[in-house]
Amino acid sequence: MYNTDIPTRAELPTTKQLLRSTAIAIVSAGVILTTIVLPAEYAIDPTGIGKAIGLAEMGEIKTQLAAEAESDRIKDEARPAPAPAAPDQRSSLLGSIFAELVMGSAAAQEAAMKSEETKVTLKPGEGAEVKLDMKKGAKANFTWTVEGGVVNFDMHADGAGQQSTSYEKGRAAPSQEGVLEAAFDGKHGWFWRNRGKADVTVTLKVNGDFAAMKRVM
Repeated sequence: MYNTDIPTRAELPTTKQLLRSTAIAIVSAGVILTTIVLPAEYAIDPTGIGKAIGLAEMGEIKTQLAAEAESDRIKDEARPAPAPAAPDQRSSLLGSIFAELVMGSAAAQEAAMKSEETKVTLKPGEGAEVKLDMKKGAKANFTWTVEGGVVNFDMHADGAGQQSTSYEKGRAAPSQEGVLEAAFDGKHGWFWRNRGKADVTVTLKVNGDFAAMKRVM
């Protein structure tokens, strides 16, 4: 156990002393508020001491900054919202040009790729010829079938300057399909002859790069 020194009644401060200490504290706080806090924070200097020691100027700067900030805030609230940014006209123009090029290219390809179908009826001993107008290197997918029998055929081509070639020949064929690639500018196609004893019908379907399809015989 420790012994503590308990102050005697005579050593305790009297009520008068407490009141005096409280009054001194209040006065000191008032002096600090008047001479330091008010000049430094709000530019209020009733005694002139703040101006003498430079605190009033500091308060004026703070007050001005606060006023400017409030003014800017009010202006920002009153200012109408910015209009949506206009689209980049240059980008829009480039996009339109690109779209036209793509659509033009697609249209050109679609125009080049044609699809046609024709039927040819051959009596016994009769022949017929169908040709495509094609440029060199052009290709056309084809298929033909015979209804009622078979035919002899010659897939060949004729061009300027007495150019000619035979791509494929066949006898007693019921059908044929494949890709016809033009060896030169000219007319490319098929000749069929019915060597049977009954009428036959040849149905030709073509899809590819050709200008026209005509029966020439």
